[in-house]
Amino acid sequence: MLFNRRQFFKICAGGMAGTTVATLGLAPSIALAQTRQYKLLKSKETRNNCTYCSVGCGMLLYSRGDGAKNAESSIFHIEGDPDHPVSRGSLCPKGAGVLDYIKSEQRVKYPEYRAPGSDKWQRISWDEAIDRIARLMKADRDKNFQEKNAQGTTVNRWTTTGWLVTSAASNETGWLAFKVARSLGMLSLETQARVCHGPSVSSLAATFGRGAMTNNWNDIKNANVVIVMGGNAAEAHPVGFKWAIEAKITNGAELIAIDPRFHRTASVADHYVPIRAGSDIAFLLGIINYLISHNEVNFEYLVTHSNASLIVRDDFNFDTNSGLFSGYDAANRQYDQTSWAYQKDEKGYALRDKTLSHPRCVWNLLKQHVSRYTPEVVNQITGSPIDGFLHVCRSLASTKTNDRAATFLYALGWTQHTYGSQIIRTAAMIQLILGNIGVMGGGINALRGHSNIQGLTDVGLLSNRLPAYLDLPKESQTSLEQYLTEKTPKPLGPNEVNFWGNYPKFFVSFMKAMYGENATQDNNWGFDWLPKWDKTYDVLRFSKMMRDGQANGFICQGFNPLAALPDKNSIRDGLSKLKFLVSIDPMPTETAEFWKNHGESNDVDPSKIQTEVFRLPANCFAEENGTIVNSSRLLQWHWAAARPPYESLYDPEIIARIYLRIKELYEEEGGAYHEPINNLSWDYLDPEGPSAEELAKECNGRALTNLTDDNGNIILKKGQLLSGFSQLKADGSTSSGIWIFCGSWTEQGNLMARRDPSDPSGKGIHAGWAWAWPMNRRVLYNRASADENGKPWDPNRVLIKWNGTNWDGNDIADFTGTLSPSSGAGAFIMNNDGLGGLFCLNRLVDGPFPEHYEPFETPISNNPMHPKQVNNPVARAFKEDLARLGKADEFPYVGTTYSITEHFHFWTQHARLASITQPEQFIELSENLANKKGIKLGDTVKVTSYRGYIKAKAVVTKRLPTLTVDGKEIETIGIPIVWGFTGQTKKGFLVNELTPHLGDANSQTPEYKSFLVNIEKVTTAA
Repeated sequence: MLFNRRQFFKICAGGMAGTTVATLGLAPSIALAQTRQYKLLKSKETRNNCTYCSVGCGMLLYSRGDGAKNAESSIFHIEGDPDHPVSRGSLCPKGAGVLDYIKSEQRVKYPEYRAPGSDKWQRISWDEAIDRIARLMKADRDKNFQEKNAQGTTVNRWTTTGWLVTSAASNETGWLAFKVARSLGMLSLETQARVCHGPSVSSLAATFGRGAMTNNWNDIKNANVVIVMGGNAAEAHPVGFKWAIEAKITNGAELIAIDPRFHRTASVADHYVPIRAGSDIAFLLGIINYLISHNEVNFEYLVTHSNASLIVRDDFNFDTNSGLFSGYDAANRQYDQTSWAYQKDEKGYALRDKTLSHPRCVWNLLKQHVSRYTPEVVNQITGSPIDGFLHVCRSLASTKTNDRAATFLYALGWTQHTYGSQIIRTAAMIQLILGNIGVMGGGINALRGHSNIQGLTDVGLLSNRLPAYLDLPKESQTSLEQYLTEKTPKPLGPNEVNFWGNYPKFFVSFMKAMYGENATQDNNWGFDWLPKWDKTYDVLRFSKMMRDGQANGFICQGFNPLAALPDKNSIRDGLSKLKFLVSIDPMPTETAEFWKNHGESNDVDPSKIQTEVFRLPANCFAEENGTIVNSSRLLQWHWAAARPPYESLYDPEIIARIYLRIKELYEEEGGAYHEPINNLSWDYLDPEGPSAEELAKECNGRALTNLTDDNGNIILKKGQLLSGFSQLKADGSTSSGIWIFCGSWTEQGNLMARRDPSDPSGKGIHAGWAWAWPMNRRVLYNRASADENGKPWDPNRVLIKWNGTNWDGNDIADFTGTLSPSSGAGAFIMNNDGLGGLFCLNRLVDGPFPEHYEPFETPISNNPMHPKQVNNPVARAFKEDLARLGKADEFPYVGTTYSITEHFHFWTQHARLASITQPEQFIELSENLANKKGIKLGDTVKVTSYRGYIKAKAVVTKRLPTLTVDGKEIETIGIPIVWGFTGQTKKGFLVNELTPHLGDANSQTPEYKSFLVNIEKVTTAA
């Protein structure tokens, strides 16, 4: 019998039932029938995507009822989707065991309430929960809402209640949360990106124009050199990592791992180089120095597609003695960036010298800046062996030719530092020098940590953002005209695309999506209804506000801040000072139980904690329709296979009911300024349950009047869905909630739901699978894959080419489709100079070039580059947190955190299978340190920092090398983050009890990768 691929996988899923029948000699048709009867008979197959990491693996969910009429579906089996072009039927251990998460015995079953001072939960109804939460929110808003600031400027903001939105929610849920929070005037609206990949957005946008993975998972197979640094892809993204292995097997690629640990990626790498945690910038600047000093540069690409030739102002400089760039204000710990700019001609265009001979051109300033980072200095700072460092330099240098490419794969090992943005920036600069941006097999590939953290960053769930990387107005921008003028850049060349020049179109269309017909030209499209910020209300600031008694409420929607934010003890103190806390989650979280005594793991007295706590049961990923965006910017539509169990509601239902109850209370009672609440667009078929389909179309956008072309021909009728962001207008005739998603759901249908896995190019494009922003372009900046005449650098790796009339090729041009190369317009269309930025133009707060700074808790005495400036001078650091830092004489070892394959953060401790595979908390230390401390494998140890301690089992390993840094022996203790005091694993400690309350200068992302600890063997039971 012949059977198709899907049937074959169903047979495989059946296990021994199918194989045993076949081996008995029965016909394949009988084996197939027996398997279906055993496993899949009468089941419904539903496509979905894994809820864990950002690979976005395809899943097939099988469900069925009990046979009774109208019976609810129950999911009973999950397997990988063999058609999915990224995962190809594979699932990692977490994904393979996700059924245990969906059907966990520990799922929250009904709304619960914890009264002030109580030591237990009590069951309440949904109506009681919604009404009480709405009243608490309204009371806090009425008391603390600020309509005008001290200068009399309209600001309409509410800062005393915060809202955290889950990184696993759909884009549609995130958009609804955004609408509600901003209509209420909330400023502290955040998502997981602040804690993980915030620096990716800051650095990549500052360099290339957008803050996302430049290429995609499949494209990794086209690389000749794969550098995994600042991450452990084999462990954290195992299915996506298959593409690096495919590059090795089919493309002869060299795989290099650079990390403080010899981890799972290193075990299959061709070359491993150890490095001290937190010293990556020195290593990467050393590579740039090597490339320049050895003339290993792709000069034609460099001059054509980077700003190497642009001339910088004479008053810009870096002082190697002070360790500071020009413009530093020590009193306020910030830079005046005026001098970080180009010299311009009388038309306002940047001056250039394509010969690279001008002493003030970017190239010569960079050459001077990096010249200090010799191999010997790199070794002194990083502890990396010189021969290993030089091997990496030579391997990367081999890709300067147009027929070879290198790619960088990184994750939180680069982002979670007080200078994380600048680490990523340095790697991005290397790729520009080698010509590896915009080309197949190249790029800077940010491996996002959560299934939809890319999407919720796109949605704009950050305190100072609007959707699609628009900025929330600040209070100094007192009018719409001023705001749009300041946010709309002027081109720095005569023919640059300067795509952000369309900012007014994006903003007005967004406001029409928010407020519909209530946003008019007469009221400046509702500009005053948006809250205006005076400072960034990120999670570090809000947690400080909590502990200072300046915050009253906190909504944690699928977010676990007690475990996710730094310095757990200070976070717990802050939560204890709140008036109310709302946890919306399928599972119990440590945050929801911060008030409960869990022994040594969370030793508190509930009677002294007066916070009202609500625990609301919500759906999980398998129970909702909607989209998530994986690291490749791929918007994938998924379908629900079952309804949320017990009394759980969908996230949008919970959000909608809270919003509608608040609105109702204002109608009944009045209160603080509530015009934005009343005017919010809410024309959903079911106001208490907006559908994912309605929300997705709102994000895409519609024509609000008939749209015509230049000849007056109607191209879209009023009410029709837009086909792309080129149709957006600044006159109120279009709406689009998230302009980069415009084109995802058109009159042709839901393009995010497409499932064509074909790839005619053979290069991993897969243009018919789902939809990638922007406009289904699979490799960003692909104009840079061709020379100044539009001819591809490599005829065997064609992304796009100029055919004399327009750009065509294997990908959709990330460029104006009919703009001729003869225009001279640059490839990096989101930058107003059109060029990739070696010199960062006023976009990062800590310098236009990267520079090595030590972690605030450094294991060495000073900064070898400039002892006068040890740390990042503008990092997020509050005074009281600087007083909670340890010194190396008391805490002599470097602590660093990471994930493990078997668990996903604090979620999978509720899944039985994951809890069996990794049941108990552990840390890793070197054999050298273990011998010094008398610690053996399996001993219980106590790891202590200035801020707290954890206890765990010791794993003594060769994987953690002892390094020599600045003449000092440095030991590193590896600390997996995946434990807590709820769940089915053995009760453990939250690792953030050890970490400092400090953040990256640009994104405020916390420092988790380099801090000081001590370790001792515990002589009695933990």
